[in-house]
Amino acid sequence: MIVTQTPLRLSFFGGGTDFPDYYRVDGGTVLSTAIDKYVYVIVKERFDDDIYINYSIKEIVQSVAAIRHDLVREAMRTTGVDRGIEITTLADVPSTGTGLGSSAAVTVGLLHALHTYSGQLVDARVLAEQACHIELEILDRPIGKQDQYISAFGGLRAIDFHPNHSIHVERVRAAPATLARLQNRLLVFFTGRTRSSSAILNHQQRRIEQSRADLDRLKSCAHEARDLLVSGRLDEFGELLDTAWRHKKTLAEGVSDSAIDELYTRARAAGALGGKIAGAGGGGFLVFYVPPPSQDHVRQALAPLRELPVAFDPGGARVVFNIHR
Repeated sequence: MIVTQTPLRLSFFGGGTDFPDYYRVDGGTVLSTAIDKYVYVIVKERFDDDIYINYSIKEIVQSVAAIRHDLVREAMRTTGVDRGIEITTLADVPSTGTGLGSSAAVTVGLLHALHTYSGQLVDARVLAEQACHIELEILDRPIGKQDQYISAFGGLRAIDFHPNHSIHVERVRAAPATLARLQNRLLVFFTGRTRSSSAILNHQQRRIEQSRADLDRLKSCAHEARDLLVSGRLDEFGELLDTAWRHKKTLAEGVSDSAIDELYTRARAAGALGGKIAGAGGGGFLVFYVPPPSQDHVRQALAPLRELPVAFDPGGARVVFNIHR
């Protein structure tokens, strides 16, 4: 039996510049962190040759081609596992529509578990590259590449996407005390609704050329935010979130709406210096930068939204249980 643990993520700056249609021209940069909310994948050998898959539904099939769960199907094809196996996926938060990168975490976790089951040791970069290949090229999903890389590598990272398609992943060199202070100033709230990101991301992808000036600004925000963290200027980091949020809302219809705007306005009035919707938008989680004296005021302003306590995850994808019979 193999069990993998793969972190979800919060993306702070640069989302959208990780789309190949954008970065292949001018390059892109995102600033993201893995968090202590996880996707777990359990892989167990079966006595027979059937394939059992357990998620929100249960599948029992005789061939990989018959699997309806597209991420499981393509991860099995990629790793060469094709029979006599049971796969279960579990998550700490709703597994779709939250904006925390759950699809990428599932893909990375599946690949990690299946490679380990096959006796293959693979590093974070291979996991991220294979996960991107599955989601962007095989399944043709309208997404960027940051989620797969941050789930695989973990930590708080600046990720640079180059026009030649090379990708550089760098841990932000901020002091541990600065990262602890940042972590303690982030409040995350569930909007009460999940959503399919496909429509928003499809629209965003179609509008890349029209949105290039806003995407350029979001990329520059990612560079500026990295420098602010290194120098410990956290309140400026929070204020920059507000600047980036205003640009992000222009990228596609549905990123925000009147209900989300109202929540954001209430949080700002209560003392949040900045914030954003996690992921593509339209629902899921809101994240705010809030100095400690204002945090209870923000919680009261957003009541009865459910708060999600988060901490940074430094380690990335890992195998937490591995027993071969």
